[in-house]
Amino acid sequence: MRRALVTGGAGFIGSNIARELERRGLEVVVVDDFRSSRFENLRGYKGDVVAADLRRMEEWAPKVGAVDVIFHEGAITDTTVMDQKLMMEVNVDAFRNLLDFAAATGVRRVVYASSAGVYGAGSIPMREGGEYEPMNIYGFSKKVMEVVAARFSLQEPGIPVVGLRYFNVYGPGEAYKDKAASMIWQLYLQMKDGRRPRIFKSGEQFRDQIYVKDVVEANMKAAQAEHSGVYNVCTGKPATFNKIVEVLNGVLRTSLAPDYFDNPYSFFQSQTQGDPSAAEKGLGFAARYGIEEGIQDYLGGR
Repeated sequence: MRRALVTGGAGFIGSNIARELERRGLEVVVVDDFRSSRFENLRGYKGDVVAADLRRMEEWAPKVGAVDVIFHEGAITDTTVMDQKLMMEVNVDAFRNLLDFAAATGVRRVVYASSAGVYGAGSIPMREGGEYEPMNIYGFSKKVMEVVAARFSLQEPGIPVVGLRYFNVYGPGEAYKDKAASMIWQLYLQMKDGRRPRIFKSGEQFRDQIYVKDVVEANMKAAQAEHSGVYNVCTGKPATFNKIVEVLNGVLRTSLAPDYFDNPYSFFQSQTQGDPSAAEKGLGFAARYGIEEGIQDYLGGR
């Protein structure tokens, strides 16, 4: 691979991928509409940037040119967005365009961001395969993206298309997301200001938190895949909110007790835990960072 396209490359995960690709010697072009991302995330990035809406292929395809691999991170990721038509257009229709572009221009690999949101309130550990019932339009859009990718793989068997079901990603580059940023970042901000961290009662809800550096590595592995597929990107070792507060207290050298309050959301996932075994077998990917190591790398020394 010599040239890569990163959609949503000014966003949280996309910007981390773009810089890692450059570090590995690839020429990179970013496409982003900058509606929910920031140019600041691309500090240190040396490649081209095309400002365009992925739904309008005529705006960006001629400017991008030929690429060997696509990393598709462009999407609406805010799960509180309730405009269902907009969510489907931005997440699904734009993906169709991207796959059409891949087929027409000789792209060798496509790696795209799916989500653990496809599982909904499913049983844990959450495994690839089976039927899923997403709890919101965001999760539903990702489920449909996987259907579109599977159909494309039948039509274009020579282009491996790999979907990555991200669990709860945290790390550098997420700050601009404000309330949509990870709970780790939000709790850190509260505690850094000396406030007690606010979490839902009883704090024993848990999430499979995955550090962005591991997510980037999963993308690099997926770009080498010989076959299409969908894989969890997770640690398999979830952390409770109480545990996160404990780790943050250690990093910040504080002793702030949680401020528990009632959960007002009926659609809230009380627990997520992925099964990492398929990704380990199919991609050779296994997370390197546990919750303690990830938070220390991310926030230690700030």
